[in-house]
Amino acid sequence: MSSDFEAYEQDFGTLTAEITNKIGRIPKLAGEEKTQLVLNVDKQLEEVRELLEQMDLEVREIPIQSRGMYNSRLKSYKQEMEKLEKDFVSIKNVRNELLGDDGSSSESQLIKLREERAHLLDNTERLERSSRRLEAGYQIAVETEQVGQEILTNLHSDREKIQRSRDRLRETDANLGKSSRILTGMLRRIIQNRVLVFILGAIILLTVVLAIYFNLRGH
Repeated sequence: MSSDFEAYEQDFGTLTAEITNKIGRIPKLAGEEKTQLVLNVDKQLEEVRELLEQMDLEVREIPIQSRGMYNSRLKSYKQEMEKLEKDFVSIKNVRNELLGDDGSSSESQLIKLREERAHLLDNTERLERSSRRLEAGYQIAVETEQVGQEILTNLHSDREKIQRSRDRLRETDANLGKSSRILTGMLRRIIQNRVLVFILGAIILLTVVLAIYFNLRGH
């Protein structure tokens, strides 16, 4: 996102430099050449406004921790744009006053008609660009919705996997409990068998000892 913002910055710098140069040339020109230059500056100012709108959208997509720096830069660009517009309006006002002194002439009427036609064309182009931006925004919204749906689906799938893993763990715990009880029972029986063997051995030993004793006593 920041790379797009920087690209817009370069375009902004190029356009504002051209506009500043042209605004400075307007008072030195006259007639058709002056009119065309005014219309050209007006069109470029509209392009700058659109650039600022795009930059504003880009800033909103930048992570919050980095957004402050870009907001400051955007604010300075907007201030620069306001100054350019004021300079341009001032030049146009001076020009309109001069035209007003000779408003009845056919040349001034022709210039005004051309300006109106150019403004209509600019408005048409502006509407077309706005329509394209709306379509692009709608497409982004649709894509975002699809991504969100995919994320929800993945989360649901992960939840099911986790639930299955928990069930397997419970089964494993149950099996371990059963195995532990079986081993405990086997160990108890082994101990009991050893005790019985020990008792039987003791009884046999005692019987042998008693037999020997009574046998020796009989003699």
